[in-house]
Amino acid sequence: MLSRLVFGLGLLSATALVHPALAADARTLQIFVSKDAQSLTLYDGTEVVATSKVSTGKPGHTTPSGIFSVIEKQKYHESNLYSAAPMPFMQRLTWSGIALHESNSVPRYPASHGCVRMPAAFAKKLYKMTEMGVPVVITDAEVAPEPIDHPTLFRPDMPEPPALLSDAALRPAIGQAPVQVAMNDVALPAAQTPAARAPANDTPIRILITRRSLREEVIDLQTYLNELGFAVGEPDGLLGPATLQAISDFKLQRPVEPTADKSPASDALIRAVYAAAGKGTPPNGVIMIRQGFQPVLEAPISIENPGLALGTHFFMARSVDFETGSADWMGATLANTLSRATMTRLGISSLESSIISGTPIANALSRIHIPEETRRKIDAMLTSGSTLTISDTGLGAETGKGTDFITVTKS
Repeated sequence: MLSRLVFGLGLLSATALVHPALAADARTLQIFVSKDAQSLTLYDGTEVVATSKVSTGKPGHTTPSGIFSVIEKQKYHESNLYSAAPMPFMQRLTWSGIALHESNSVPRYPASHGCVRMPAAFAKKLYKMTEMGVPVVITDAEVAPEPIDHPTLFRPDMPEPPALLSDAALRPAIGQAPVQVAMNDVALPAAQTPAARAPANDTPIRILITRRSLREEVIDLQTYLNELGFAVGEPDGLLGPATLQAISDFKLQRPVEPTADKSPASDALIRAVYAAAGKGTPPNGVIMIRQGFQPVLEAPISIENPGLALGTHFFMARSVDFETGSADWMGATLANTLSRATMTRLGISSLESSIISGTPIANALSRIHIPEETRRKIDAMLTSGSTLTISDTGLGAETGKGTDFITVTKS
C-alpha cells in the first residue's frame, strides 16, 4: 500500500526518488515506461524505487514498444540522426537510435523523435542507479511486474548430495554368489558437506524462448545430413549450394512424401531427415542464452499446442539462493497483437484462448517443455538479475552484436 501511495505522489510531482538505498543492488532493477501515461517507473522486484514523467515519440517518430536493455551509457551524447542534438545522461536501448536521456522539454505528451525524454534531475539520478544491461520494458498501457511461481521457471543449481560409497572398485564375487553391500547412514562432518555452487561467471544471463525459425531448422537439417554422410560443411542455417546438393542426394536415396510445400527445407523433408538420423520428432521451439551481450547457448525445446499463440512475457529472477536452490521470479505480460500474415507464417491459428483469457503467463509456461540436460545447464548459470523473455516472433531485428535479446511488440 505504501508503494502505491508513493507511486501516486511521484506522478503528481512529476519526479520522485523513493528508495535511493536500493541503487546499490542495480542488477535487479527494471525500468517500465508507459506511453499512454507518459511515465517511467523504476522497480526493484515489485517495489517502486522511483518514478518520473517522460515524453516519448510523437506521431511519425513513435517510440517502439517492447523489451529492451541498456546497451550503452554516456554522460554526454549528441544525436547522430538529428543535427547533433544534445542527449545528456544517455542510456541507449537500440543501435538504431532509441535511448533514454535528459531533456529540457518534457511536456508529458509525445514530443520526441523516438527517444524517451526525462527531466534533467531525474535523468541524472537514474543514470547513477543503473548499470549496463538493466532491462527496459516499453508499453502502451501501464504494466507492472508481479510475483510468479511456476515449475517451468529456472532455479539455481543445487549442490549434489554426498556419495555414500567410495569409488574404489569392489572385488568380484566368488562363483555366482551376488555381492551384497551394506551402507550406514553416517552424518558427514561439516567440512565434508558439499558447498553450494555459485556460477563462475556471475553476469546475469538473458534467456529467450521462442518458436523455431527457418534458421534453426536448417542448422539441424545440415547437422543431421552431415551425420548421415551427405556432406554439407559447417552448419550455418543457410540453404547454400552444398546444402541444396545434400538435400537432393538424400531424396535420391530416401524418397520424401510429396506435399504442397515446395521449399527445399519442407516440413516433410525435415521429418524424413530426423527419422533417418534417429532423432525422433523435430522440435518446434528454441531456447537461447546471452550473457554480457554475447550468445552462449542455444538448444531445441518443444511447445505444446503450437497453433495457439504463446504471447509476449518478461520475467526477472531475484533473491537467487544457491544454498536452497530457490529463486523469486517477477513477471509481466505485454500486449502484442500479431498480424494475420505473421500468424500464418508462424502457424498460429488462435490468439484468444492462450493470451487474452484466463492466466496468460501460466498458460504459456505450462506449454513449454525443456529437456533436462538443457535445464541443468541453465540452472547452473542462473544469478540474481537474470531475465527470461517468451515471444512468438523470435529474434527481433534489433538483436545483434552488443545487445541483449530485443523484442519489439509495436513500432
